[in-house]
Amino acid sequence: MITHEQCLYWDKEDELKHFKDEFALPKDIVYLDGNSLGARPKNSLNYAQHIITQEWGEDLINSWNKADWWGLPVRLGDKVGQLIGAKQGETVISDSTTLNLFKVLSAAVKIQANKYPERKIIVAEKDAFPTDIYIIEGFIDLINQGYQVELIDGVSDLDRVLESEVAVVVLSHVNYRTGYFYDMAEINTKIHAKNALIIWDLCHSVGAVPMDLNAANSDFAIGCTYKYLNGGPGSPALLWVNPKHRDEFWQPLSGWWGHRKPFDMAQHYEPAKGIRRYLCGTQPIISMSLIECGVDIFLKASMQKIREKSLKLTDLFIDLVNQECSEFGFELITPTDHHYRGSHVSYQHPHGYEIIQALIARGVIGDYREPEVLRFGITPLYLGYEDIWNAVQHLKAIMQHNEWKNESYLVRGAVT
Repeated sequence: MITHEQCLYWDKEDELKHFKDEFALPKDIVYLDGNSLGARPKNSLNYAQHIITQEWGEDLINSWNKADWWGLPVRLGDKVGQLIGAKQGETVISDSTTLNLFKVLSAAVKIQANKYPERKIIVAEKDAFPTDIYIIEGFIDLINQGYQVELIDGVSDLDRVLESEVAVVVLSHVNYRTGYFYDMAEINTKIHAKNALIIWDLCHSVGAVPMDLNAANSDFAIGCTYKYLNGGPGSPALLWVNPKHRDEFWQPLSGWWGHRKPFDMAQHYEPAKGIRRYLCGTQPIISMSLIECGVDIFLKASMQKIREKSLKLTDLFIDLVNQECSEFGFELITPTDHHYRGSHVSYQHPHGYEIIQALIARGVIGDYREPEVLRFGITPLYLGYEDIWNAVQHLKAIMQHNEWKNESYLVRGAVT
């Protein structure tokens, strides 16, 4: 039996426990939704004030040079790059994950069309975050060159589809719904053996699991910064390109920030050398700057230690649900094998939406995803073992007392 006292002991021995003080968290809230929107770093408030009052307010347009706003996308990309196994000058922070996927998909398809024009299949998971599929469909419709999307059921279905004329594969490193964690190096080897290219969506893995894009010989990667990296709602996304591909093609959103000599105001586009060619237009400096607050916290920690604690916390969550809530019909859909588990735990239940609303009313914030999935994000830098204990005790009480049957929990908001 796991006890409350045992959880308190684990918190006392936790090497990462002091990092919780770096975040502004409401009192008496157990926040299990950092895989959707990360908590606010405490120092972001002072930093935002500095940017707004000094860099913008006092220095005005001079800050493009004085504060190096112009260099921020690459400078910040180099910091994020340390968390994903990227070298200097390989990563840029820019735009949204959605736009960045369009950019790298365009590049990957162009590269493949030059080498293997007969390859017309773009692969994605059926259970991918929908925007990935939408962008692939929109891209195919836009270029109108006979490409088609092939949706697979997961890693077990990949071998089958790779026997066809696959140009590009788009996969989420950690599946947003189930928490399934792909073995990046193994998948890359399999895809490259069939002369296809891989784009990794890192939205649910960057800041949650260790990775090394270069060592794994990845091709392209994109991902958001507002989940585990705590960059703030809608903060700009990351984009990484393997140097062997970077200068083969420039992405089609050829705005002036990606120009080789932007201030020449030339009438024709010439792509910048290196990763800057993946920029488009003027960047959102204030929201982009705040990403640094969260990233700097990660750079003081160890991704390996974060991963170790993540696995202990997710193990604890799963074990406690088994121990305390086995009679209530929760079906675990997250892998129990550490090798294939990211940093969130998901269950299916016919009344998942109502249960999540009841948890939120009790101060335990998780989230819901169709169909019938309760999803709990485990963020080791600001969650402890007692937090997990308390969350499961609230879940148990909700089920014992049928609190989820409250009619108000049936009403769905615009964001669910």
